[in-house]
Amino acid sequence: MDLYRLALKPLHLLEAEDAHSATILALKSGLGPRSSYDPPELRTEIAFTGGVLSVRNCVGLAAGFDKNADVPLAMSRAGFGFVECGTVTPLPQAGNPRPRLFRLSEDEAVINRMGFNNKGLEVFASHLERHLGRASAPVLGANIGANKDATDRMADYVTGLKRLWGLSSYFTANISSPNTPGLRALQGRAHLDELLGQIAATRTDLVRVTGNNYPIFLKIAPDLSEEEIADAVEATIAHGLDALIVSNTTIERPESLRSDLATQTGGLSGAPLFGLSTSALRSAYKVAAGRLTLIGAGGIASGADAYAKIRAGASLVQLYSALVYKGPGLIDEIKRDLVQRLHADGLTHVSQAVGSGA
Repeated sequence: MDLYRLALKPLHLLEAEDAHSATILALKSGLGPRSSYDPPELRTEIAFTGGVLSVRNCVGLAAGFDKNADVPLAMSRAGFGFVECGTVTPLPQAGNPRPRLFRLSEDEAVINRMGFNNKGLEVFASHLERHLGRASAPVLGANIGANKDATDRMADYVTGLKRLWGLSSYFTANISSPNTPGLRALQGRAHLDELLGQIAATRTDLVRVTGNNYPIFLKIAPDLSEEEIADAVEATIAHGLDALIVSNTTIERPESLRSDLATQTGGLSGAPLFGLSTSALRSAYKVAAGRLTLIGAGGIASGADAYAKIRAGASLVQLYSALVYKGPGLIDEIKRDLVQRLHADGLTHVSQAVGSGA
Protein backbone atom coordinates (compact mmCIF):
# COMPACT_ATOMS: atom_id res chain seq x y z
CA MET A 1 0.00 0.00 0.00
CA ASP A 2 2.96 2.33 0.60
CA LEU A 3 3.88 1.97 -3.07
CA TYR A 4 0.40 3.08 -4.09
CA ARG A 5 0.64 6.08 -1.78
CA LEU A 6 3.96 7.01 -3.42
CA ALA A 7 2.20 6.88 -6.80
CA LEU A 8 -0.05 9.76 -5.73
CA LYS A 9 2.68 12.33 -6.30
CA PRO A 10 3.18 11.70 -10.03
CA LEU A 11 -0.58 11.33 -10.48
CA HIS A 12 -1.08 14.77 -8.94
CA LEU A 13 1.22 16.23 -11.57
CA LEU A 14 -1.47 15.37 -14.12
CA GLU A 15 -4.69 17.29 -14.65
CA ALA A 16 -7.25 15.79 -12.30
CA GLU A 17 -9.40 14.03 -14.90
CA ASP A 18 -6.35 12.64 -16.72
CA ALA A 19 -5.05 11.28 -13.41
CA HIS A 20 -8.38 9.57 -12.83
CA SER A 21 -8.35 8.04 -16.32
CA ALA A 22 -4.80 6.77 -15.73
CA THR A 23 -5.91 5.20 -12.46
CA ILE A 24 -8.80 3.36 -14.12
CA LEU A 25 -6.45 2.15 -16.87
CA ALA A 26 -3.95 0.85 -14.30
CA LEU A 27 -6.70 -0.98 -12.42
CA LYS A 28 -7.98 -2.53 -15.66
CA SER A 29 -4.43 -3.73 -16.31
CA GLY A 30 -4.37 -5.61 -13.01
CA LEU A 31 -2.15 -3.19 -11.09
CA GLY A 32 -4.54 -2.59 -8.21
CA PRO A 33 -3.83 -3.38 -4.55
CA ARG A 34 -5.27 -6.36 -2.72
CA SER A 35 -6.57 -6.62 0.81
CA SER A 36 -7.72 -9.65 2.78
CA TYR A 37 -8.63 -7.74 5.94
CA ASP A 38 -12.33 -8.26 6.62
CA PRO A 39 -12.95 -8.38 10.36
CA PRO A 40 -16.17 -10.07 11.48
CA GLU A 41 -17.06 -6.99 13.52
CA LEU A 42 -17.74 -5.11 10.27
CA ARG A 43 -19.74 -7.73 8.34
CA THR A 44 -23.17 -6.30 7.72
CA GLU A 45 -26.54 -7.48 6.46
CA ILE A 46 -29.20 -5.11 5.13
CA ALA A 47 -32.66 -6.65 5.10
CA PHE A 48 -35.06 -5.74 2.30
CA THR A 49 -38.36 -7.08 1.05
CA GLY A 50 -37.62 -10.53 -0.26
CA GLY A 51 -34.04 -10.92 0.90
CA VAL A 52 -30.86 -9.75 2.57
CA LEU A 53 -27.92 -7.82 1.11
CA SER A 54 -24.76 -9.17 2.78
CA VAL A 55 -21.48 -7.25 2.65
CA ARG A 56 -18.19 -8.49 4.04
CA ASN A 57 -17.49 -5.10 5.59
CA CYS A 58 -19.47 -1.89 5.98
CA VAL A 59 -17.04 0.38 4.07
CA GLY A 60 -18.03 0.94 0.44
CA LEU A 61 -16.88 2.85 -2.61
CA ALA A 62 -19.19 5.73 -3.52
CA ALA A 63 -20.47 6.29 -7.05
CA GLY A 64 -18.46 8.54 -9.34
CA PHE A 65 -15.16 6.70 -9.29
CA ASP A 66 -16.14 3.90 -11.67
CA LYS A 67 -18.73 5.45 -13.94
CA ASN A 68 -18.80 2.66 -16.52
CA ALA A 69 -18.34 -0.35 -14.22
CA ASP A 70 -14.86 -0.90 -15.60
CA VAL A 71 -13.15 -1.99 -12.37
CA PRO A 72 -15.63 -3.10 -9.67
CA LEU A 73 -13.71 -6.31 -8.98
CA ALA A 74 -10.43 -4.43 -8.63
CA MET A 75 -11.98 -2.06 -6.10
CA SER A 76 -13.54 -4.94 -4.21
CA ARG A 77 -10.13 -6.62 -4.04
CA ALA A 78 -8.68 -3.36 -2.71
CA GLY A 79 -10.77 -3.86 0.42
CA PHE A 80 -14.17 -2.29 -0.10
CA GLY A 81 -17.09 -4.34 1.19
CA PHE A 82 -19.30 -3.09 -1.63
CA VAL A 83 -18.73 -1.04 -4.77
CA GLU A 84 -21.20 1.38 -6.34
CA CYS A 85 -20.66 2.07 -10.05
CA GLY A 86 -22.10 4.88 -12.16
CA THR A 87 -23.84 7.19 -12.49
CA VAL A 88 -25.07 5.57 -15.70
CA THR A 89 -27.69 7.08 -18.02
CA PRO A 90 -29.72 5.27 -20.70
CA LEU A 91 -27.83 6.92 -23.56
CA PRO A 92 -24.11 7.70 -23.67
CA GLN A 93 -23.29 11.32 -23.00
CA ALA A 94 -20.09 13.34 -23.01
CA GLY A 95 -20.89 15.41 -19.96
CA ASN A 96 -19.87 19.01 -19.44
CA PRO A 97 -16.87 20.67 -21.15
CA ARG A 98 -13.43 20.22 -19.63
CA PRO A 99 -11.91 21.19 -17.28
CA ARG A 100 -14.62 19.86 -15.00
CA LEU A 101 -12.75 18.17 -12.15
CA PHE A 102 -10.63 20.13 -9.68
CA ARG A 103 -8.44 19.19 -6.72
CA LEU A 104 -8.59 21.61 -3.82
CA SER A 105 -5.43 20.20 -2.28
CA GLU A 106 -5.19 22.65 0.61
CA ASP A 107 -8.66 21.55 1.69
CA GLU A 108 -8.43 17.82 0.80
CA ALA A 109 -11.50 18.46 -1.31
CA VAL A 110 -12.70 18.01 -4.89
CA ILE A 111 -15.09 20.03 -7.03
CA ASN A 112 -16.64 18.33 -10.02
CA ARG A 113 -19.09 19.37 -12.68
CA MET A 114 -18.75 16.21 -14.74
CA GLY A 115 -22.38 16.09 -15.83
CA PHE A 116 -23.01 12.33 -15.81
CA ASN A 117 -20.39 11.58 -18.46
CA ASN A 118 -20.66 7.86 -19.20
CA LYS A 119 -20.85 5.31 -22.01
CA GLY A 120 -24.51 4.45 -21.48
CA LEU A 121 -26.53 1.49 -20.28
CA GLU A 122 -25.48 -1.02 -22.92
CA VAL A 123 -21.76 -0.72 -22.21
CA PHE A 124 -22.42 -0.64 -18.46
CA ALA A 125 -24.58 -3.78 -18.69
CA SER A 126 -21.97 -5.63 -20.76
CA HIS A 127 -19.39 -4.91 -18.06
CA LEU A 128 -21.66 -6.18 -15.30
CA GLU A 129 -22.35 -9.37 -17.23
CA ARG A 130 -18.68 -10.36 -16.84
CA HIS A 131 -19.27 -11.02 -13.14
CA LEU A 132 -22.43 -13.10 -13.36
CA GLY A 133 -22.12 -16.45 -11.64
CA ARG A 134 -18.53 -15.95 -10.52
CA ALA A 135 -17.57 -16.80 -6.95
CA SER A 136 -15.38 -13.68 -6.88
CA ALA A 137 -18.20 -11.35 -7.99
CA PRO A 138 -18.23 -8.15 -5.92
CA VAL A 139 -21.25 -6.75 -4.11
CA LEU A 140 -21.97 -4.20 -6.79
CA GLY A 141 -24.42 -1.32 -6.90
CA ALA A 142 -25.68 0.39 -10.05
CA ASN A 143 -26.18 4.13 -9.59
CA ILE A 144 -28.69 5.22 -12.24
CA GLY A 145 -29.52 8.69 -13.51
CA ALA A 146 -31.21 10.62 -16.29
CA ASN A 147 -29.81 11.98 -19.54
CA LYS A 148 -29.42 15.74 -19.65
CA ASP A 149 -31.60 16.08 -22.74
CA ALA A 150 -34.22 13.50 -21.79
CA THR A 151 -37.80 14.58 -22.45
CA ASP A 152 -38.98 12.37 -19.58
CA ARG A 153 -36.31 12.08 -16.91
CA MET A 154 -38.39 9.87 -14.67
CA ALA A 155 -38.67 7.36 -17.50
CA ASP A 156 -34.86 7.20 -17.65
CA TYR A 157 -34.74 5.76 -14.12
CA VAL A 158 -37.27 3.12 -15.09
CA THR A 159 -35.24 2.30 -18.21
CA GLY A 160 -32.07 1.89 -16.14
CA LEU A 161 -33.77 -0.35 -13.62
CA LYS A 162 -35.25 -2.59 -16.32
CA ARG A 163 -32.01 -2.94 -18.28
CA LEU A 164 -29.80 -3.72 -15.29
CA TRP A 165 -32.21 -5.91 -13.31
CA GLY A 166 -30.46 -9.16 -12.48
CA LEU A 167 -27.00 -7.72 -13.19
CA SER A 168 -26.45 -5.74 -9.98
CA SER A 169 -26.61 -6.45 -6.25
CA TYR A 170 -28.56 -3.24 -5.62
CA PHE A 171 -29.65 -0.02 -7.32
CA THR A 172 -29.39 3.65 -6.39
CA ALA A 173 -31.57 6.36 -7.91
CA ASN A 174 -29.36 9.45 -8.08
CA ILE A 175 -31.56 12.56 -8.10
CA SER A 176 -29.12 14.78 -6.25
CA SER A 177 -26.28 15.64 -8.63
CA PRO A 178 -25.97 19.42 -9.02
CA ASN A 179 -24.42 19.08 -12.48
CA THR A 180 -27.50 18.14 -14.52
CA PRO A 181 -29.73 21.23 -14.71
CA GLY A 182 -33.08 20.69 -13.01
CA LEU A 183 -32.28 17.21 -11.69
CA ARG A 184 -32.42 18.21 -8.02
CA ALA A 185 -36.01 19.39 -8.52
CA LEU A 186 -36.93 15.70 -8.36
CA GLN A 187 -36.21 15.90 -4.61
CA GLY A 188 -39.36 17.97 -4.04
CA ARG A 189 -42.10 15.86 -2.44
CA ALA A 190 -44.57 15.90 -5.34
CA HIS A 191 -41.94 14.99 -7.95
CA LEU A 192 -40.35 12.51 -5.56
CA ASP A 193 -43.63 10.69 -4.97
CA GLU A 194 -44.19 10.43 -8.70
CA LEU A 195 -40.69 9.16 -9.41
CA LEU A 196 -40.57 6.67 -6.54
CA GLY A 197 -44.06 5.49 -7.44
CA GLN A 198 -42.86 4.66 -10.95
CA ILE A 199 -39.76 2.93 -9.58
CA ALA A 200 -41.82 0.90 -7.11
CA ALA A 201 -44.31 -0.16 -9.81
CA THR A 202 -41.46 -1.17 -12.12
CA ARG A 203 -39.88 -3.18 -9.35
CA THR A 204 -43.16 -5.01 -8.70
CA ASP A 205 -43.42 -5.93 -12.38
CA LEU A 206 -39.80 -7.09 -12.55
CA VAL A 207 -40.13 -9.25 -9.44
CA ARG A 208 -43.28 -10.84 -10.86
CA VAL A 209 -41.60 -11.62 -14.19
CA THR A 210 -38.15 -12.69 -12.93
CA GLY A 211 -38.87 -13.95 -9.42
CA ASN A 212 -35.88 -11.96 -8.16
CA ASN A 213 -35.83 -8.87 -5.99
CA TYR A 214 -32.99 -6.41 -5.27
CA PRO A 215 -32.60 -3.49 -2.86
CA ILE A 216 -33.25 -0.01 -4.24
CA PHE A 217 -31.75 3.07 -2.59
CA LEU A 218 -32.29 6.80 -3.02
CA LYS A 219 -29.40 9.30 -2.91
CA ILE A 220 -30.12 12.84 -1.73
CA ALA A 221 -28.22 16.12 -1.50
CA PRO A 222 -26.84 17.52 1.77
CA ASP A 223 -28.27 20.95 0.98
CA LEU A 224 -31.86 20.05 1.80
CA SER A 225 -33.71 21.67 4.69
CA GLU A 226 -34.80 19.52 7.64
CA GLU A 227 -38.32 19.53 6.22
CA GLU A 228 -37.06 18.37 2.81
CA ILE A 229 -34.97 15.64 4.44
CA ALA A 230 -38.05 14.49 6.33
CA ASP A 231 -40.01 14.42 3.06
CA ALA A 232 -37.30 12.31 1.44
CA VAL A 233 -37.32 9.85 4.33
CA GLU A 234 -41.10 9.53 4.37
CA ALA A 235 -41.35 9.18 0.59
CA THR A 236 -38.65 6.51 0.56
CA ILE A 237 -40.51 4.54 3.22
CA ALA A 238 -43.94 5.08 1.65
CA HIS A 239 -42.84 3.67 -1.70
CA GLY A 240 -41.01 0.70 -0.24
CA LEU A 241 -37.45 1.64 -1.13
CA ASP A 242 -34.82 0.08 1.08
CA ALA A 243 -32.28 2.73 2.07
CA LEU A 244 -31.36 6.39 1.82
CA ILE A 245 -27.82 7.51 0.95
CA VAL A 246 -26.95 10.75 2.72
CA SER A 247 -25.38 12.43 0.87
CA ASN A 248 -24.19 13.59 -2.52
CA THR A 249 -21.94 16.61 -3.11
CA THR A 250 -22.84 20.13 -1.97
CA ILE A 251 -23.22 23.38 -3.86
CA GLU A 252 -22.31 25.26 -0.67
CA ARG A 253 -18.84 26.75 -0.24
CA PRO A 254 -17.75 26.79 3.41
CA GLU A 255 -15.80 29.86 4.48
CA SER A 256 -13.01 27.56 5.64
CA LEU A 257 -11.98 26.73 2.05
CA ARG A 258 -8.47 27.97 1.26
CA SER A 259 -7.92 26.85 -2.32
CA ASP A 260 -8.04 29.35 -5.18
CA LEU A 261 -10.24 26.81 -6.98
CA ALA A 262 -13.02 27.11 -4.41
CA THR A 263 -15.02 29.39 -6.71
CA GLN A 264 -15.32 26.74 -9.42
CA THR A 265 -18.87 25.71 -10.24
CA GLY A 266 -19.93 22.18 -9.35
CA GLY A 267 -20.41 19.81 -6.45
CA LEU A 268 -17.97 19.98 -3.56
CA SER A 269 -16.85 16.72 -1.94
CA GLY A 270 -14.11 15.70 0.44
CA ALA A 271 -13.28 16.84 3.96
CA PRO A 272 -15.26 20.13 3.91
CA LEU A 273 -18.46 18.19 3.18
CA PHE A 274 -18.21 16.06 6.31
CA GLY A 275 -20.03 18.33 8.77
CA LEU A 276 -22.92 19.21 6.48
CA SER A 277 -23.51 15.65 5.28
CA THR A 278 -23.30 14.23 8.79
CA SER A 279 -25.80 16.78 10.07
CA ALA A 280 -28.18 15.77 7.26
CA LEU A 281 -27.63 12.10 8.13
CA ARG A 282 -28.44 12.73 11.78
CA SER A 283 -31.65 14.52 10.78
CA ALA A 284 -32.67 11.63 8.54
CA TYR A 285 -32.00 9.13 11.32
CA LYS A 286 -34.24 10.96 13.75
CA VAL A 287 -37.11 11.09 11.25
CA ALA A 288 -36.64 7.48 10.14
CA ALA A 289 -36.81 6.27 13.75
CA GLY A 290 -35.64 2.79 12.85
CA ARG A 291 -37.92 2.41 9.83
CA LEU A 292 -35.26 2.87 7.15
CA THR A 293 -31.63 1.88 6.57
CA LEU A 294 -29.29 4.83 6.12
CA ILE A 295 -25.96 4.93 4.32
CA GLY A 296 -23.51 7.68 5.26
CA ALA A 297 -21.39 9.37 2.61
CA GLY A 298 -19.63 12.69 2.31
CA GLY A 299 -16.24 13.71 3.65
CA ILE A 300 -15.06 10.43 5.16
CA ALA A 301 -11.26 10.45 5.35
CA SER A 302 -10.51 8.41 8.48
CA GLY A 303 -11.81 5.78 10.83
CA ALA A 304 -12.98 8.57 13.13
CA ASP A 305 -15.06 10.03 10.30
CA ALA A 306 -16.57 6.65 9.44
CA TYR A 307 -17.39 5.98 13.08
CA ALA A 308 -19.03 9.39 13.41
CA LYS A 309 -21.27 8.56 10.43
CA ILE A 310 -22.20 5.23 11.99
CA ARG A 311 -22.95 6.81 15.35
CA ALA A 312 -25.07 9.42 13.51
CA GLY A 313 -27.23 6.63 12.08
CA ALA A 314 -25.46 4.97 9.14
CA SER A 315 -25.46 1.18 8.82
CA LEU A 316 -23.02 1.41 5.90
CA VAL A 317 -20.58 4.14 4.82
CA GLN A 318 -19.16 5.17 1.45
CA LEU A 319 -16.14 7.23 0.41
CA TYR A 320 -14.31 8.32 -2.72
CA SER A 321 -12.67 11.76 -2.62
CA ALA A 322 -10.29 10.91 0.24
CA LEU A 323 -8.67 8.26 -1.98
CA VAL A 324 -7.38 11.12 -4.15
CA TYR A 325 -5.24 12.34 -1.25
CA LYS A 326 -4.59 9.23 0.83
CA GLY A 327 -4.55 6.35 -1.63
CA PRO A 328 -6.07 2.87 -1.34
CA GLY A 329 -4.30 2.11 1.94
CA LEU A 330 -6.94 4.30 3.54
CA ILE A 331 -9.54 1.53 3.13
CA ASP A 332 -7.84 -0.87 5.54
CA GLU A 333 -6.82 1.98 7.83
CA ILE A 334 -10.48 2.90 8.26
CA LYS A 335 -11.53 -0.70 8.89
CA ARG A 336 -8.81 -1.25 11.50
CA ASP A 337 -9.63 1.99 13.26
CA LEU A 338 -13.34 1.15 13.27
CA VAL A 339 -12.66 -2.17 14.98
CA GLN A 340 -10.47 -0.46 17.59
CA ARG A 341 -13.15 2.13 18.29
CA LEU A 342 -15.85 -0.51 18.61
CA HIS A 343 -13.77 -2.46 21.12
CA ALA A 344 -12.90 0.71 23.05
CA ASP A 345 -16.63 1.34 23.44
CA GLY A 346 -17.23 -2.21 24.61
CA LEU A 347 -18.99 -3.25 21.40
CA THR A 348 -18.57 -6.46 19.43
CA HIS A 349 -20.25 -5.51 16.15
CA VAL A 350 -20.68 -2.35 14.13
CA SER A 351 -24.47 -2.64 14.19
CA GLN A 352 -24.39 -1.92 17.93
CA ALA A 353 -22.96 1.55 17.26
CA VAL A 354 -25.53 2.63 14.66
CA GLY A 355 -27.29 5.78 15.88
CA SER A 356 -25.57 5.75 19.28
CA GLY A 357 -24.51 9.37 18.83
CA ALA A 358 -27.63 10.73 17.16
